[in-house]
Amino acid sequence: MKEGKIIALFLGIISIFILGVFLKYTRPVLVPFSLAVFLSFLLNPIVEFLIRKKIPRAIAIVFILLFTFVLLYLLGLLFYSSGKAFASDLPNYGKKFNTLITNLFEKWKLASEKLEPIDWANQLNFSSIASFLLSSLGSFLKFLTNLFLVLLFLVFILAGRGRLREKIQNSFKKEDSLRINEIISNVDHQVYKYLSIKTLISLITGLLAGVILYIFGVNYAIIWGFFTFLLNYIPNLGSVIATVFPVLMAIIQFESIWPTLWILLILIVIQTLMGNVVEPRILGMRLGLSPLVVILSLIFWGWLWGIVGMILAVPITATIKIICENVPQLRIISELISR
Repeated sequence: MKEGKIIALFLGIISIFILGVFLKYTRPVLVPFSLAVFLSFLLNPIVEFLIRKKIPRAIAIVFILLFTFVLLYLLGLLFYSSGKAFASDLPNYGKKFNTLITNLFEKWKLASEKLEPIDWANQLNFSSIASFLLSSLGSFLKFLTNLFLVLLFLVFILAGRGRLREKIQNSFKKEDSLRINEIISNVDHQVYKYLSIKTLISLITGLLAGVILYIFGVNYAIIWGFFTFLLNYIPNLGSVIATVFPVLMAIIQFESIWPTLWILLILIVIQTLMGNVVEPRILGMRLGLSPLVVILSLIFWGWLWGIVGMILAVPITATIKIICENVPQLRIISELISR
């Protein structure tokens, strides 16, 4: 018995290692596929609505794909152009940041013969950071290639969803097929509810943050609003990061404490209301993931798939939790990753 448990443990470790290597090296395919699965949960109800209106499934899917392509293309073009401009202006912001720090040292008399203010512009090397951002953005052609892959996967996922229930009925006994279809229906409903509400809340939060920053005249308000939308998928940590960066931009840009304090206060109020009041009431429940599990999932998926992995980390973990809750044999895993 002991030898069997030891062998099972080692086999589990080896399996996890192989899975990690597989996910790492298949990133160019699995990231677009994961995004397609994510979008399918949000778009499938629209497809089903169009089908109920006597529109053929093929035409409904083509309509949804065209709408999705136009929307993502425009968003990508806007974000790409704004990101390029921000990366180009970053060295100038570095100089302003260095001037601001120097003035603070002089104002509070922190500088002395033994303690001189640090040349932050050179220490942080904003030019290198700008080069890194530009390389991270890549080419717009690469974005279009990934977008094409996402839409290609999305076609097959949406087309296959309509026949899944029928395939299960043909593959299993009546009792088993009913139970499996019920589990799939529950998982599908809960995942859709979580992703749709989370996306809606994130979108509203990003729009509010972007509008507030635009009203105050903060540069690249669109970028900060878009980042707020993406980072809102990461509980707690995401909202902090989404608040810190635009506030830093405001400090550098205005070189005054009062506009920055107002921006900080309003952004904190928006994040608190949307994350702790509005979202739980609409969702009807909290996600219930352990903070340690959230951090580990961020590290794991970030290591595997980079920034996209960090954004998808919590939705993927939440989906796994929902699936495990609905499968009796896997319910122990759901308990282990719960708060």
